[in-house]
Amino acid sequence: MEVDMSEMFANPSKGHIEVRNFSLSYDSIEGPVQAVTDTQIHVKPGEFVSIVGPSGCGKSTLLNAVAGFLKPTTGIVTVDGERVNGPSAERGMVFQQYSLFPWKTVRENVEFGLKMRGMARSQRERAARTLLGLAGLEAFEKHYPEKLSGGMKQRVGIVRALATGPKVLLLDEPFGALDAQTRVIMQQILTNMWQRLKISVLFVTHDIDEAIFLSDRVYCMTARPGSIKAEIPIPLERPRQQAMMMSSEFLGLRRGLMSLIREESLKAMGGEITDMGMQGLNIELHGHSLADVI
Repeated sequence: MEVDMSEMFANPSKGHIEVRNFSLSYDSIEGPVQAVTDTQIHVKPGEFVSIVGPSGCGKSTLLNAVAGFLKPTTGIVTVDGERVNGPSAERGMVFQQYSLFPWKTVRENVEFGLKMRGMARSQRERAARTLLGLAGLEAFEKHYPEKLSGGMKQRVGIVRALATGPKVLLLDEPFGALDAQTRVIMQQILTNMWQRLKISVLFVTHDIDEAIFLSDRVYCMTARPGSIKAEIPIPLERPRQQAMMMSSEFLGLRRGLMSLIREESLKAMGGEITDMGMQGLNIELHGHSLADVI
C-alpha cells in the first residue's frame, strides 16, 4: 500500500528560504579569500529557484550555507524564519557525486534516514516504495548501487533526500556527471516529482538551458567575490516539455543569461580577452563561437 504524499509533505506553506546580507570568507595558503559578499536571495514555499554564474563565483558555497555545512562570515540564512545553524533533515541535500551506501539496496538506502528517526519498519518500507515509484524505480528496490546506471543512482539520491519529508530540497549540480540524453530525462523526472510534492527547491547548475527549463526564477551571480548580478523571472508555462526549448521566448531568456555570465567570465579573466577579441578569433566549437560558450 502506498503512503499518501500529503502525509510526508503536508504543509505547502513551509520552505521559505531567506539569505540576507550574506558574506563568506576563508583563509587559504595565499591569504584570505572572499568567496561571497553582500548577497540576498529568497525562495518562496513551493518555488523552484536556480543559481547560475561563472566558475568559482560561490554558487556551491551559498548552497552549502543554506544546507548548514558552512557558516556565514556575516549575514543570516533562515528557513521559515528559523536561523540555519547546522545541517538538518528539514533541508535535503543532493550532490553531483553519488553518495549511496554501496552495501545497502536501493530501498535500504532510501529508508536509512527514516530508520535513524525511529520510524517503524512497515511505515518506512511503504514510504520508500511510494517515492521510488514516483521516480520510476519501483522495479529496482532490491538492486545494489553497483548495478545501477548513473541516472538511476542520482534518482535514488534524490528520493533518499526526499524520504524524510524535508521543507526544502537543495541540489548542487546533480546532473553534471550525466550524459546529455540522461540529463534531459532526469530534468523531466525532477520536474514531475517537484510538481507532485510542491517542495521548495534551490538548484545550482552551470547549465543555462537546465536552469531556465526547471525554474520559476534564476539568480545569476557575479564573478568572485560572488554576489547577485540579476534575478530573472521565468514566465514559461507549466507543465514544460523539452520542445519549448526551441521557442523564441526560451531562446531570448537563454541569450540574456549567457550575456550576463559571459560578462562576468570576462571580468574573472582580468579583462585579458574582450568581446571584440573573441569575435576576431573566429573560433567555432560545435557550431558555436567561443563568445557563446564561455
